[in-house]
Amino acid sequence: MKSNQLPVTEYAPFYKSYIQALEDVELIEELEICVHEFIRFVQNIPMDKFDYRYAEGKWTIKEIIQHLIDAERVFSYRAMRISRNDMTPLPGFEENHYVDNTNANARSLQELLTEMAVVRQSTLSLFKSFSAEQLNIIGIASDSPVSVRAIGFILIGHQKHHQRIYQERYL
Repeated sequence: MKSNQLPVTEYAPFYKSYIQALEDVELIEELEICVHEFIRFVQNIPMDKFDYRYAEGKWTIKEIIQHLIDAERVFSYRAMRISRNDMTPLPGFEENHYVDNTNANARSLQELLTEMAVVRQSTLSLFKSFSAEQLNIIGIASDSPVSVRAIGFILIGHQKHHQRIYQERYL
């Protein structure tokens, strides 16, 4: 399935900009490709920028990488639960609390990028295991309907959103 074929009824309005910013991409292919593009992009950022904050209270580049890792774990878990037809409404998570309780800035860039690649490999394996029917299942997360396939596109769009932020505000 391609991102432009995803009905807006399959995700919360909050995620509309993430999904609409995607060019006409295929879900599994883009999950695989975009993590490598992101890692290459990050590896070309000057080392003195990784602990930089463009404003008071904003996250560092390392904290954003950790945020992407944490969010991917949460969203993959949601996709797995929904794909198994678990219709229990899934709670949201407070991303600022997660970032505040990591040691991302004390970690090496290579550690963070390795973890990100490993988490994405796990996500990719999970999404490859879903049948067409499972990808279409809609559950509730953060008080809004979301399909399994929408979660995959949200992950891609979320990563690309933060890459754009890096380009606009950190470099």
